[in-house]
Amino acid sequence: MTTYYYLLASEKFLLEEALEKEVLKERIRNYAEQKKEIDFWQVKQPAFLEAPEMKDLKAKSPEQPVAIISTSKQFIVWLKLRLEYVLTGEFEAPSASIPDPLASLETVA
Repeated sequence: MTTYYYLLASEKFLLEEALEKEVLKERIRNYAEQKKEIDFWQVKQPAFLEAPEMKDLKAKSPEQPVAIISTSKQFIVWLKLRLEYVLTGEFEAPSASIPDPLASLETVA
């Protein structure tokens, strides 16, 4: 199993107000320069919130949540320091309750 760290916020805040796209684009460019494998992902309507152990988190999460999920705790801590109004934590996956850490409940129209 792998430990995944997450930062959770509303879609409106994270994608429209927080300049998150520029931050992630810069991080991707930096990783490319260092020839480092990407270890973070953006997931709309993250499915891990449906796991029984995430019941309390789901109750606190905003409508239309978006998660930045990473295997790097330092990256999530760094993001949290840059942003307000976010929730952070960690989970282990794959597991019986979280088979795919990057799964989304968003349906494609």
